[in-house]
Amino acid sequence: MTGGRGGKEPGGKSAKMPRAVLSAETVKTIDDVYDVLAAALPFPDWFGRNLDALWDTLTADVPGPFEIVVEETEALAKALGPYWLPLLTVLRDLAAERDDAHVHIESDIGNA
Repeated sequence: MTGGRGGKEPGGKSAKMPRAVLSAETVKTIDDVYDVLAAALPFPDWFGRNLDALWDTLTADVPGPFEIVVEETEALAKALGPYWLPLLTVLRDLAAERDDAHVHIESDIGNA
């Protein structure tokens, strides 16, 4: 693990890193993306449910470390349509911005 709290809780116990999985099974719309992420990660109640608010929340409001896994990219690209590439940009930029944000995009298409 890089950055963050080193994966330890007080008393030396290993902390379980929060993990959100975006897959074709759980995501059919951009609102599903927000729902999955907000359920798995400690999003504030006032999260604005748009890509700008997602960036702000993931970079400033969610404590690390945490992990976001994107699976079945071809099906997600079809389901999300015009939101797919902007979402990928947010997630890739997040990984570059924060050492304690672990983003794994399991590509099965050429542009993911």
